[in-house]
Amino acid sequence: MRFIICKIKNSNFICQFKINNNFVVQSTLIMNQKHQEDLAHIRSMMERSSRFISLSGLSGVFAGLSALIGGLYVYQLFKAKGMDYLKDDHRLYSANLVSELFWIGIVIMICAFAFGIFFTIRKSRKYNLPIWTSATKKMLFNLAVPLVTGGVFCLALMYHGYFGLVAPSTLIFYGLAVINAEKYTFSDIKYLGFSELLLGCIALFYIGYGLIFWILGFGILHILYGLVMFKKYK
Repeated sequence: MRFIICKIKNSNFICQFKINNNFVVQSTLIMNQKHQEDLAHIRSMMERSSRFISLSGLSGVFAGLSALIGGLYVYQLFKAKGMDYLKDDHRLYSANLVSELFWIGIVIMICAFAFGIFFTIRKSRKYNLPIWTSATKKMLFNLAVPLVTGGVFCLALMYHGYFGLVAPSTLIFYGLAVINAEKYTFSDIKYLGFSELLLGCIALFYIGYGLIFWILGFGILHILYGLVMFKKYK
């Protein structure tokens, strides 16, 4: 600074000049911080309006637990009927058993869906998030198209007696549905979709072991995904 010894009356001016400089710098920093906060708030509002963010990781955990319990129940059902699922190679099931397995699958799906609704509403109320938005409708539509198509396809397989392809097909179509809905919710969900899709494709080459792949896909993968999501977005 090019200040020479000045009179005492000018020292006040010099001090004042320094104070004003500091004030300008501090004001600039505060304004920049406020702008960043405003941008973050706008980005959060845009995300809330374009994505369904009320999805809870606990929904995945309890959906996985439902599938895991249901799969273990089916395994015990086979044992009760004198069938060792892991050792029997013929995999020929009666019509009554197929019908029973079908309704067990429906019950598991209802339980998983109910847990999903419960924990979604719970999270929405906790964080004051809207549930039924345009993003919710778009997500459900993109999720439903592959699921409904896959459901019809699986019913056709059962009608024609191709029971061994049902479990792999459910995994494949579910994976496609999750990937299709990813753009309207948390982007991390696509990793679950790709995992389900890959597992379903592998299961196509191991016909007769669908229950094992079904437990891995709808049970274990859901639990792991739910725990990761719950920890990340809690």
